[in-house]
Amino acid sequence: MSQNINFQLKLDKILNEIEVETKKTNYVPTLLLHSCCAPCSSYVLEYLSQYFAITIFYYNPNISTQEEYDKRVVEQKRLICELPVKNTISFMEGVYDPTIFENAILGKELLGERSARCYACYQFRLEEACRVAKEHEFDYFTTTLSISPHKNATWLNEIGEQLQQQYDMKYLYADFKKKNGYKRSIELSEQYHLYRQDFCGCKYSQQEQAERKSK
Repeated sequence: MSQNINFQLKLDKILNEIEVETKKTNYVPTLLLHSCCAPCSSYVLEYLSQYFAITIFYYNPNISTQEEYDKRVVEQKRLICELPVKNTISFMEGVYDPTIFENAILGKELLGERSARCYACYQFRLEEACRVAKEHEFDYFTTTLSISPHKNATWLNEIGEQLQQQYDMKYLYADFKKKNGYKRSIELSEQYHLYRQDFCGCKYSQQEQAERKSK
């Protein structure tokens, strides 16, 4: 997939079509939104809840420890309860089993961030989101991950497009960094006093962040 694709324009087109159709039918489409954490989901929920009834799918076996995982789940649920939105937002939790992550990145552990390790991590989480969306008959699936400046939106949309074809399940193209999405997520995190971690989630990114700080 080309690095030059404007995924925000693709998203705008889909949302415009949805808006027209919703006005005609009064049907609000459903979206299964994979989320990595409350801060990253904040802007995405504010934005997409205008068009969808959203279910947050919290599936992140990559997170370093049970304690860190539980802390992020609590913050995600709190944000859902406190954020004012047009359409409903629900919560669905996936399985937390770090061996799933370790198996997915086997042989890539020490490659660093923005490497094939991250691609593999994106892939297994997005595939589970797609599978669950198909099983529960959602209209669309996507992920909050592209909001981070550290995440490769082209990779994420490439994986989403492949899964869309494989599972016959509509993928919502996006690069949530656009339209000042990342900046807005920081503002919302401050407004709702959200816990903002300083590493992606896995123990390898945590170690790499600690090394960067020490230098």
